[in-house]
Amino acid sequence: MAELNLPILDLSQLDAGPEAAARFRDDLRAATHDVGFFYLTGTGVTPELEARLHQAAKDFFALPEADKLAIENVKSPHFRGYTRIGGERTQGAVDWREQIDIGSERAAVEGGPGYNRLIGPNLWPEAQPELREIVEEWHEHLSGVARKLLRAWALALGADEGYFEENFGDPSTLIKIVRYPGTHEPEPQQGVGAHKDSGVLTLLWVEPGKGGLQVERDGTWVDAPPVDGAFVVNIGELLEYATDGYLKATNHRVVSPKAPDERISIPFFFNPALDARLPLIELPAELAAQARGVTKDPSNPIHALYGENALKSRLRAHPDVAAIHHADLVGTPA
Repeated sequence: MAELNLPILDLSQLDAGPEAAARFRDDLRAATHDVGFFYLTGTGVTPELEARLHQAAKDFFALPEADKLAIENVKSPHFRGYTRIGGERTQGAVDWREQIDIGSERAAVEGGPGYNRLIGPNLWPEAQPELREIVEEWHEHLSGVARKLLRAWALALGADEGYFEENFGDPSTLIKIVRYPGTHEPEPQQGVGAHKDSGVLTLLWVEPGKGGLQVERDGTWVDAPPVDGAFVVNIGELLEYATDGYLKATNHRVVSPKAPDERISIPFFFNPALDARLPLIELPAELAAQARGVTKDPSNPIHALYGENALKSRLRAHPDVAAIHHADLVGTPA
């Protein structure tokens, strides 16, 4: 399967005996040290659940514009709800997609650090009440997959199996349901610009048969087409930080499809509590010798505290929401 450009790992190997589990952990460590991306099969997520979520996504984007704009994210100080096409930016450039952002369902918090403003309720479409139930089922399944992966990573890095759970607190999660409409432009267009994820772990479901995701490998962009029954998994900047660069957060982007085609993808981000600070993992000597240090980019500092990373990303991605609700954080006149 070398033509896929990314390794394929089977999560079910963790339950296939000690030798198979050890091989999985070795492969997991190698994939995220060398590439930062891999395909994951054997998750136990059923085709039936995938189909229900896919249909719910298509139904949402087919709603009348007024129903979608009723939950537009400019109405949410917590960056939740619907973002119209062109409403999000990466590296300052407009992303050609529409989406709904669904985070951890919590009551809003008054005061405290700036990142507390990310805590709050979601905006759900009244015209599609079934969406919430399906998304919550998806969230439960993928949270279990993420926890299993993190336990395997901890052991693969020479830490206690519970390292992440002990230091995560109450996880911060984010589900994006994204539609990339086709474009008629002759040159590839930016569905999402080149970026690294700001947290720990991302599990990406992509509509079958719909390419567009590209991963940077050795300075070259390579395609990461969808694989039936598999998620695309990548690590974020916080895991790079916790391993002093032994694990690698990798640039990736999405190229828009050609019209009249379109593409739906659903990333699930599993991250620590906003006030959690992951301590550095004390790597075994042979791994520590291969740690490359955390990437130094003055325009994109990596913070140890997850909330600072998350707030940085959201303020940059949604300047309209930032200007309306958080002018004091971005220096925008009220």
